[in-house]
Amino acid sequence: MSEPQRYTSSSLEAFLESALLAGGADVPSARAATRAMMHASRLGVDSHGVRLLPYYLSVLASGEINGHPQIEVLRGEGATAVLDADGAIGHLACYRAMEVAVDIARTQGIGAVTIRRSSHMGAAGAYPMWAAEQGFIGLLTANSDAAVRLFDGRDAFHGTSPIAIGAPVPGQRPWLMDMATSAIPQNRVLLYRSLGLRLPQGVAVDEKGVNTTDPEAARVLSPVGGEQGFKGAALAGLVEILSAPLTGMALSTELVPMYGQPSTGAPRDMGGFALAINPSAFIAPEIYGAIMIRYLANIRAAVPAEGATGKPMAPGDREWAVEEERARNGVPVDPVSEEAFAELAGQYGLTLPQKA
Repeated sequence: MSEPQRYTSSSLEAFLESALLAGGADVPSARAATRAMMHASRLGVDSHGVRLLPYYLSVLASGEINGHPQIEVLRGEGATAVLDADGAIGHLACYRAMEVAVDIARTQGIGAVTIRRSSHMGAAGAYPMWAAEQGFIGLLTANSDAAVRLFDGRDAFHGTSPIAIGAPVPGQRPWLMDMATSAIPQNRVLLYRSLGLRLPQGVAVDEKGVNTTDPEAARVLSPVGGEQGFKGAALAGLVEILSAPLTGMALSTELVPMYGQPSTGAPRDMGGFALAINPSAFIAPEIYGAIMIRYLANIRAAVPAEGATGKPMAPGDREWAVEEERARNGVPVDPVSEEAFAELAGQYGLTLPQKA
């Protein structure tokens, strides 16, 4: 196994934004993508963090992503809106959609925004986490090109179909769930290839549909749930409904592949869905807050099972612990990404990030 080097968070952030600007992104696009990638890398979601910079630069160069989008928001009926991303980088589209949803929820109690003509948006948790930090419950889903088989299926059918939800907790970090409906995300397979690691059992199959732990042989991911994988496949279907039929965008099996070689320059035209809920529209804020605090305290006080390797944690607890550790010791960057960063620095005349 290759040990990743550690870099300071601030220098990585500066490098990402500079590279994106040099690669053709406008300031809002570069800042949104940098913010979301750093969210992932700071919290330990390395598959969707800084390692994706070369990919985003490649699709900016090909024209697959519009680096200077004219995003349009159309208000719908009641508490709804439609955001046309104009082929924007997905991070910008999703932050904007969540901002619109929160703005609507301030007066309507709830805000629902569909996202059209978007692209890959990285770690889905970045967007509802922002909503939670504003005092709102946030939810975001988005589909992606087919990479996950159906339960008892062989071939790719759904995308990794993430579901992310954030809920505010007074005086604490949010309750934050960010999960793919596949057993692991596709980008983690690529990360494991870079690090020389074996995949966990039951998360991917080879070209014949046989389970494999070899990241080089993995061709299709499995739905979350193992022997109960029909549940993960059904959750992926929920994401598909919110992201394709509700938005008018393509199904996962019809989308331009994320890693088409080389990129054709065709926009991916992905769909997504953002929801914001204002707790005070339903219950007094002090009641909501007291129950959330008590709920999380009960989770953390739960007795571990015999033989457990850890203690019960609320969704987000692991991420906050990783964030604290990386603030002290730096953010890890895998060897393949290090090589790519060096090439980008030479190409664009950039200063490489500093080692921690």
